[in-house]
Formats: sequence, structure tokens, C-alpha cells
Amino acid sequence: MREKFFYFLFLLLSAPQLLAFNVLIDPGHGGDDLGAGSAPKYTGGKKLTSYEKDIALQVSKKIFHKLQEKNIPVYLTRSMDRTISLEKRAQLSETVQADIFVSIHANSSPNASSSGFETYFLDNHSDAAVKKIERVENSVSGTEDIVGHILTDLVVQKTVGASKSLATSVHHRIKRGLATSYKLKDRGMKAGLFYVLALSKRPAILMELGFVSNKKEKDKLINDSFQNAYAEAIAKGIVDYIQ
Repeated sequence: MREKFFYFLFLLLSAPQLLAFNVLIDPGHGGDDLGAGSAPKYTGGKKLTSYEKDIALQVSKKIFHKLQEKNIPVYLTRSMDRTISLEKRAQLSETVQADIFVSIHANSSPNASSSGFETYFLDNHSDAAVKKIERVENSVSGTEDIVGHILTDLVVQKTVGASKSLATSVHHRIKRGLATSYKLKDRGMKAGLFYVLALSKRPAILMELGFVSNKKEKDKLINDSFQNAYAEAIAKGIVDYIQ
């Protein structure tokens, strides 16, 4: 009886902490910034977009609703197709007092056979392959100077442990939930210095869901069922981290 009382007390004390954990989901690109992709595809008169900005928004909205269903306070940096600067996205982290920041993107490559998902967490590194992704996602005026300044700041050292832990939780859920059933290649977890993540100044990850330059993978990325499965895996990973 005594053990049950203490267990119940533990639940009462721990639940508010879980519910008070604010999550900010960031759909990459938007508006005039199309991101990676090709012209929209139409099936039966219905538009099936292949643009990164739209795929990111569709998946982000699904993550948003799934976290709401799990009673997690969650926000979006954009809820529609509009242009929003990387600085503004980072500022929103302060506005909503986010505890974690999750940026959603889709990948592209000159090699049409490139495929798979990647999870990036905020850290300094020297991997040349990752720098290519950084150049794409950091492609705004003045970014290089600001990122260079951030390198001397303590933000990376402060958040790297938590960011890596968040990345591990989310990446594991995607691998377990999608890699086999949807034949999605695991390209691994990688450290990266992304402007929008660094400026958010909190544990943050950037997801590359798959390659829109790969026709088979692009067809998966614009499929509603696949997006739902992806969103559920990411939401579960976020909850794992919070708990």
C-alpha cells in the first residue's frame, strides 16, 4: 500500500513536468523559398507536391497534432506556405519558451539513386559531407559571419549533449518504425552546425526525411500514409526524450 502511494505521488509530481515541456516544430523553407524538389505532380486532378517546403509543412502539421494528442505543448514556426527567415524561426523559440527545437526538411542529390533519412544534431565538426548540407540549409545573407560568431559562443557546448540525446531518441523511433516497413535507408545520425539550430540556443535537431531527387522516395514522401507513419515515429521519439 505504501509503495502504491509513493508511486502515485511520483506520477503526480512528474506529469506536470512532462506537460510543461514546450516543443517547437519548424517546417523548413516556405513561401518563395521552395527548398529542394521538382514541379508538382497531379493525380486525378489532385495536386501531389514534390517541393520540400510543402512536404516539410505537411509532416510538421502531422507531428504537431500527434504531440497535441499526447498532451505535449507544441508550436509551429509556420502553419501555412509563407516565407519566414531563419532569424525569425529562432526568435520564435524565445517567444514560446521552447525546450526543444525540431526542424523538418527533405534532401536532394545530383545522384538520383541517393536515398534515406538523416538526423542532425547541433555540434561543431569537420565532416566534409555534412558541410554540403550545412551550406544548403544555411543559405541566407550574412549567415556565414553569424555562424562563425556562434562558433565562439557557448551555445554549442551547452546544448550538444541534450541535442544528441534528442537525436538518438527520434532517430531510433524512425529506424524502428519505418526503416523495415517502408524500406527506408538509415543514413545515420550526424553532427552539424546549422544556423537555425544554433540561434535557437536550446537542444535542437534537423531532420532530413528522405530524397525528393529519388523518384521512388519522393513518391513515399508525398504519400499521406507514409507521412502519418513518419510523424508518429518522430512524435514518439520526442516523447521518449522528454520522459
